[in-house]
Amino acid sequence: RLYCRSGHWRRTLEGRLLPWALGSTPLGDDILEVGPGPGLVTDVLRRQGVAVTALEIDPALARRLRARLPAGEVTVARGDATDMPFSDARFSSALCFTMLHHVPSPELQDRLLHEVHRVLRPGGVFVGSDSLSSRVFEMFHWFDTLVPVDPASFGARLEAAGFRGVRVDTAPGAFRFHAEKRPAA
Repeated sequence: RLYCRSGHWRRTLEGRLLPWALGSTPLGDDILEVGPGPGLVTDVLRRQGVAVTALEIDPALARRLRARLPAGEVTVARGDATDMPFSDARFSSALCFTMLHHVPSPELQDRLLHEVHRVLRPGGVFVGSDSLSSRVFEMFHWFDTLVPVDPASFGARLEAAGFRGVRVDTAPGAFRFHAEKRPAA
């Protein structure tokens, strides 16, 4: 938690990770951020001038995020991404950055993917990234949940959740993904 709110991580997110993962993907008018943690990605998203909802499972992190953000800029919801408290087809896009490995099992990770698909509008996009497993990555997660996601099988997992147009790319230490919900007929 210390590193994920550090100035170094903020600069890495803003200067490298977010531009690489998002590219020029249009996010639409109602963005869901899954697992914002301390909210460094949320800070970038709220500058977009669109509705942003941040879904955080940890009550203390959700409370801190709510207290830190200016009223009305972001809706912070406390809840479990494997059973989201949102209606079907609500969001134009969903994002998750460096949080999937905190979901305690591959089965729950898959449930999260299905839930994201459910709450996206037809034609909506799901974009994000996560870290690749390494000894240093494991050391950062001592006494914390760590279930690394294998990018080689992640595309098939996204497709099994209903997504199409799936892309998964790797770079040193990380992978990014982009998936779409089928547009309405």
